[in-house]
Amino acid sequence: GLPAGTYRLPNEHEWEYACRAGTQTRFCCGDSWRTLRLLADFKESGPRGTSAVGRLRPNAWGLHDMHGNVWEWCQDWYGTNDKGDQTDPVGPESGTERVYRGGAWAHDPEFGRSADRSRWEPQSQLFTVGFRLVRTLE
Repeated sequence: GLPAGTYRLPNEHEWEYACRAGTQTRFCCGDSWRTLRLLADFKESGPRGTSAVGRLRPNAWGLHDMHGNVWEWCQDWYGTNDKGDQTDPVGPESGTERVYRGGAWAHDPEFGRSADRSRWEPQSQLFTVGFRLVRTLE
């Protein structure tokens, strides 16, 4: 079973913080998608479907597949990011589309930038979308 704690989807801020792993570049490994090939599966890298987590290198914090493989749902509803500088911002309280981040194996690397945002209706079933859980300790 899973370790004790509460599990949930990350919010956008948490997801991007984990993806960047202390960097400010387009990807956690720099600005070039050529370097990104060591960490992520995208259309240009050749795989035709999802791959096992951990097959490629992790980011600096040991997290695998933050870029590419599958888009990852976030708990936030989609809205504009026009609130200026905030500490730990949260998205709108309601909406029709949820945010997903990270890009996927069937898309160009540009969609996997650390800051790139995408959205879709949460009831959708897409073969390029998955999720990553956050565990909170109680």
